Amino acid sequence: MLRTLGAALAAALALTGLAASAGADRSPATTTMTLASAATPTPTFACPPALPVSGQVTGATTTSVSITYWMVLSPPCGYDPPLLVSLFAGREDATGWRDPVAEAVTGPERSGTVTIGGLAPGTEYWFRFGDTRGTRDPYVIGGPARTLSLCSATATIDSRWGGGFVATVTVRNDGTEPIPGWLVSWRWSGDERVQSVWGGVAEGAGQDAAVRNASWNGTLTPGASTTFGMLVASSTPPAAITPECGR
Repeated sequence: MLRTLGAALAAALALTGLAASAGADRSPATTTMTLASAATPTPTFACPPALPVSGQVTGATTTSVSITYWMVLSPPCGYDPPLLVSLFAGREDATGWRDPVAEAVTGPERSGTVTIGGLAPGTEYWFRFGDTRGTRDPYVIGGPARTLSLCSATATIDSRWGGGFVATVTVRNDGTEPIPGWLVSWRWSGDERVQSVWGGVAEGAGQDAAVRNASWNGTLTPGASTTFGMLVASSTPPAAITPECGR
């Protein structure tokens, strides 16, 4: 009987040793796998520090502006063509994406030129980019993009003296269509006062002066010009007059 108990005890001790050995063999492997899993970094993606799209004004007529664009980056950091180009009446409107006055869609090229028409002559606009899926570029606010005036005006002071001067203003149609009338305006720098005008009708008041066409010289064909003269009283005649022409 003692031999039987001894054999049973030996068998039990042997089984206990095997279990402990097996547990010791498994524990390091389990710990190693857990550490390896925790040490694996999660990959992150960062866009390069570059504007995804850029552009500038490269042309203008009296009723259109042309904007050349470059799509520098593709999604997810940029855009795919076509682009949507939006025009705004002022920089504040462009900054807030408020009330675009005109829009145009580019072609399928990643760089090119788009022309936006139907604009007012002699007017400044600001442009922004987006894509046709509604994504708005947050970086570029371009401008001003100015359409050409229908006409231009240049002034020459013909003679001057201590109490005033005489000047001649030339008005020219710079557009491609006839204009039925013109208005030349400028701002005085001192106490100048228009005494009389020939070849036009004086308008304006104070420092804001203006002369409108006479009944017989308002219509100008493309490239045609006309003149008006004026006598101006002034304690100190100006060195020059810088007029602007419109309608």
